Amino acid sequence: MLKPRFRLKTRDEIDAMRPACRLVAEVLSNVKKTIAPGVTTKELDTYIDDYFAKFGAVPLFKGYTGQKSPFPAATCISVNEEVVHGIPGPRKLAEGDLVTLDTGCRYQDWCGDSAITVGVGKISPDRQKLWDVAEETLRMAIREIPRCRKWSQVARKMADFVRSHGYSVVEQFVGHGIGRNMHEDPQVPNYDACSWNKQDFWLDEGLVIAVEPMVNMGGKDVKVLGDHWTVVTRDRKPSVHVEHVLAITSKGVEILTDRSEFE
Repeated sequence: MLKPRFRLKTRDEIDAMRPACRLVAEVLSNVKKTIAPGVTTKELDTYIDDYFAKFGAVPLFKGYTGQKSPFPAATCISVNEEVVHGIPGPRKLAEGDLVTLDTGCRYQDWCGDSAITVGVGKISPDRQKLWDVAEETLRMAIREIPRCRKWSQVARKMADFVRSHGYSVVEQFVGHGIGRNMHEDPQVPNYDACSWNKQDFWLDEGLVIAVEPMVNMGGKDVKVLGDHWTVVTRDRKPSVHVEHVLAITSKGVEILTDRSEFE
């Protein structure tokens, strides 16, 4: 049984989301060019925080309430075996690292949210393949949405693709609806399972979701570190996380956080 229909967004509301999503896309594209060995994760976060401030945008992550303490930064920066929610600090990036930057902002009363993974300098072939598969998984979701009627069909194809390369899909964290709030219904898993049947949903015009596959080189299991935020793979093998905000419109799927014009 599919999840009861939730409120979809109008054309005007989707258009109103564009400035926030565009700002997130722009800052991620710009900060990507500053990533190099020796740069600290704190420096990257400061760049993004200052960029939002320049436009009067409010970082969505800073102060976000967790189980123990609010998140202290504008950006989740996760390196290598860190899957999501890494806290920026004095850590210096090293040649061969995979670093994920996940950020969002509220601008003109609407939210944008996106994540990119970047290789630092020259990365190993096995890490490049992991990164390529994660990126292709997101592209696959974008292609498959118009061909499917419900989300579980897309999620199944995403998971099958990841597993066909010997990797695993993180199941403890999922995507989400987005609009005036960062986290709205529905929840958007990157895999299909019987436990999700009651939360499945139609891919109808007006749906706006943040799709964010998290792909592990090893097993799917993760754990939260003692800082109560940083999520790492249990086997400490690398992970890649990428994310776009997608809107289903009369013209098809639109990537509201598309970075192509800035790169």
